[in-house]
Amino acid sequence: MAKPRVLITGGAGFLGSHLCERFLAEGYEVIAMDNLITGDIANIESLFSTADFHFERRDVTEYINVAGKLDAILHFASPASPIDYLELPIQTLKVGSLGTHNGLGLARAKGARFLLASTSECYGDPLIHPQPETYWGNVNPVGPRGVYDEAKRFAEAMTMAYQRYHGLQTRIVRIFNTYGPRMRLNDGRVLPAFMPQALRGEPLTVFGDGSQTRSFCYVDDLVEGIWRLFNSDELLPTNIGNPNEMTIRQFAEEVIRITGSKSDLVFKPLPEDDPKVRQPDITKARRVLNNWEPKVALSDGLKNALVSFRDRLIAAGELDA
Repeated sequence: MAKPRVLITGGAGFLGSHLCERFLAEGYEVIAMDNLITGDIANIESLFSTADFHFERRDVTEYINVAGKLDAILHFASPASPIDYLELPIQTLKVGSLGTHNGLGLARAKGARFLLASTSECYGDPLIHPQPETYWGNVNPVGPRGVYDEAKRFAEAMTMAYQRYHGLQTRIVRIFNTYGPRMRLNDGRVLPAFMPQALRGEPLTVFGDGSQTRSFCYVDDLVEGIWRLFNSDELLPTNIGNPNEMTIRQFAEEVIRITGSKSDLVFKPLPEDDPKVRQPDITKARRVLNNWEPKVALSDGLKNALVSFRDRLIAAGELDA
């Protein structure tokens, strides 16, 4: 019996590479597609010797096709950090719109299930806290972050339209702050900013006064939630993240503790439209995903991430072995 086949766009990225591993472990043949503008081939090099893994360097904003049958598409291609979508605003909008449309068209042609990677940024700078899926958000469509927020909101609308009009089997995951091995050193998100600074003994850069909050989910917990959502019957967007909320200052202090650094904190102005709070309401995920819960404690997840960051800094010549 032929193995099921899945296409993972953004497959060389932080989350995409972990999903490639999970689907291979679940008995799938995996096709990773990535144009590598923010992905890294090093994230998937260990999979190249696996017979059921294939890589295609392609831009999903252009026409895409996969020969043969295709059972599922996971659309994870997108710049996903503030640095990325401020430097790549047009590409961010195109991958959320044209890329999503191309992926949905391919899914329809193949009769494949389509899972969209959406984001907590759909909620913008939220006026409801924590954020349930029923909240429509507080997004500035013309601000610097709007290219990412609105691209994902459009992608959700397009995905729901294909579901309702064409009867396509779709799933939408709204991903909250996630961390772990394989995050880029220059990613610009909070952990890739803090961890190298702490390891070098430099001051950790905190924007604002550090009172803004985030909720950090370890990548293994997120992947488990996505796997359960993919196999569920849930058609509407579902939050997946860790509801344990903390301030950015508390997070910085925890990074310093885990690394054993002597670093201090330095404070800089808060970027425009930076959300003041972020915490998922995961009531729905618990209900529809077989009591899914994040299991990895922050201290354990940071220790795992520390090994990855230290190894990459040593390889880059920025730390002594």
